Amino acid sequence: MKKYGGFLMSQIGRVSSRTWERLLKECGVDAFNGAQGRILYVLWEHDNLTISDIARQTSMANTTLTSMLDRMEAEGLVKRVPDKVNRRQIFVTVTDKAREYREKYDQISDAMNDIFYKGFTDTEVADFENQLRKILENLESE
Repeated sequence: MKKYGGFLMSQIGRVSSRTWERLLKECGVDAFNGAQGRILYVLWEHDNLTISDIARQTSMANTTLTSMLDRMEAEGLVKRVPDKVNRRQIFVTVTDKAREYREKYDQISDAMNDIFYKGFTDTEVADFENQLRKILENLESE
């Protein structure tokens, strides 16, 4: 039996990114793009994280993340704060400007979920997300 899971997930990733960018634009959010929104989401949920923590939670490479954080810091969305005890340790935190976008981000996320799960029952959504978690665990253990 031929399997298409990886190919379909790649397609879903590309199409969902385009949809997300369109929803951001329609809602008038131009301060950050979709990838930067993932970073903000992680920081909104768990403020004051190291770059390694953010990389782990977003599945982004440290080098990619560092350049994105540079742009976000220049835009006034995040700031880097040195640890008072270990000055080599840097934490990233959201600014008040970024906090102002949280409600719109949540609305866009809800709209995206409505698109994702159109025609799904609650049980199907739960089963599907459990299967996705299992695939993610499989990939992360390699």
